Amino acid sequence: MPARNLAPDSPADLAALLDAVATGDEAALADLYRRTSAKLFGVCLRILKEQGEAEEVLQETYITVWHRAGTYDPAKAGAISWLVAVARNKALDRIRSGKVRRLTDPLEDGFDPADPSPSALAAVEHEDDRRALMTCLGELDEEPRRAIHAAFIEGATYEQLATLRGVPLGTMKSWIRRGLQKLRRCLER
Repeated sequence: MPARNLAPDSPADLAALLDAVATGDEAALADLYRRTSAKLFGVCLRILKEQGEAEEVLQETYITVWHRAGTYDPAKAGAISWLVAVARNKALDRIRSGKVRRLTDPLEDGFDPADPSPSALAAVEHEDDRRALMTCLGELDEEPRRAIHAAFIEGATYEQLATLRGVPLGTMKSWIRRGLQKLRRCLER
C-alpha cells in the first residue's frame, strides 16, 4: 500500500481512510484507529462514565466501522461526524441493553440517535428531524452555529473552541448556551 500524502486528520484524509477500510484494507483501519481513537474514546467515556466499558465500546465501534465503512456517505456527513455517531450509538446501545448502569442523566434528554440501519418509518422521521434541525441551525448567528456544530458534531471541547476562535472561555460557553436555547425554542415550534 503506498504511503498516504494527505494532511493529517483532514476531512479528506479520514474519508479516504474510510474508503480504504471499506475495501478491506487493514492498514487503513489501523491508521484510522491511530488518528481517531482518542476522540472516539472520549465520546464513549463521556457517555458511559466507566473506563472499562468505554474501552469495550470503542473496540465494538471499530469492529462496526470495519464491517460498515462502505455505508459511509461523505455527502451526508464528514468522516469524523460519522465515526462519532457510530461510537455514540454503540455507547447508548450498551446503556439500553442494561449491561452498564448509567451514573448520570443522558447528555441530551430525549435524543435518540438513529440506528445505523433504520426502518423506513424511522428514516423518514430522522430526515424530518434533520431538516428541522438544519432549519433551526440556519436561524442562529454564525459564531454560535459554528461553535455548536464543532462541539456536538465534531466533539470539540469548549476550551478548544475558545482557543481556536480566540475568545475567552466564558464567551464560548455563552455562545453555545444561548445558541442551544434558541435551537430548543425553534424545535419546539
